[in-house]
Amino acid sequence: MPETAAQALARLYDLDLSEDPGDLDLILALAARAGDRVLELASGSGRLTVPLAHAGHDVTGVDLDPAMLERARSAADQAGRDVANRVRLVRDDARTVRLEGAGTYDLALIPLNSIFLMGSRADQAAAVATLAAHLAPGGLAMVDAWLPDAEDLARYDGRLVLEWTREEPETGRTVTKTGSAIYEPATASVRLTTIFEEGRQGDAPVRWVRVDRLRLVTPDELVAFAETAGLEVETLAGDYDLGPLDGGAERVVMIARDASATR
Repeated sequence: MPETAAQALARLYDLDLSEDPGDLDLILALAARAGDRVLELASGSGRLTVPLAHAGHDVTGVDLDPAMLERARSAADQAGRDVANRVRLVRDDARTVRLEGAGTYDLALIPLNSIFLMGSRADQAAAVATLAAHLAPGGLAMVDAWLPDAEDLARYDGRLVLEWTREEPETGRTVTKTGSAIYEPATASVRLTTIFEEGRQGDAPVRWVRVDRLRLVTPDELVAFAETAGLEVETLAGDYDLGPLDGGAERVVMIARDASATR
């Protein structure tokens, strides 16, 4: 069967993240500290799900995109039966899902800017509330988001930017990624158009286009979401080494704890 656009974009998402963002070591450490059961919202193609399962955790990944979940299941199966048996994949909405095991997870997370995809401020708050609703007493929640500065936002004026050119290992074709972003200050959102072109040298390329509306989030908002959901913020860091969140920080990493056991 020919590859669908959704399948192609899921495959190219993995190529886009083939350079390690740097968050895996922190998430593995949090899981080792928290316990065996992990919930990942917006789990995508299994970039974190599979390594967490390989480390011995029982992982539930929730995502709306069936093509992403298909790749995640394939990656888990390729990792071996023991890993595959520890991975549960659910197609559902991170803002509203309530799993049968709610209240039993030791770690629940929304990784690597995925909270931007939730839509509005209310949607983002709902996704953090989903984390809280699934945690066991004393469990940990983690949310990770990029913090663009004024210079970054000034470049979001619709111009096309070449981001990279790479060889796709599954097909052997050359892939070029180009992006265009428009920042809308009134809604703190970015309309992001991503264009992937792939083909062999000298051949006409195939083009795949993805359009996302991303709602940016501030550290103060993340804290408010957590506290409204009944979580106690434990750490608000500026990088994956849990360094300070200061004026030069490029991202915010929030770690919060379910404090119901101490109330």
